[in-house]
Amino acid sequence: MKKYIVFILSLILLYTGVQLLSGWVLTTLYAPDISAVNTRSGEESVFELSPTIQLLGVVLVATLAYFISQRSIVVISNRGPRT
Repeated sequence: MKKYIVFILSLILLYTGVQLLSGWVLTTLYAPDISAVNTRSGEESVFELSPTIQLLGVVLVATLAYFISQRSIVVISNRGPRT
């Protein structure tokens, strides 16, 4: 159960970090097209990622979380009991 909790916490933290980083990059690189402002009708999404790319991101974050959780469990178990 301890491994699961460490893994889930690592996954949540890494996923949040990746989402914040990708949002920051997309916001930084966005250059609005001023000439097309009046030609658009209604609202439309500017950035859309395919489900495949989103899945790859989640798999990457889950893999990193797994390795971090395994490493932290090894570090914790190497400390031994406190006296």
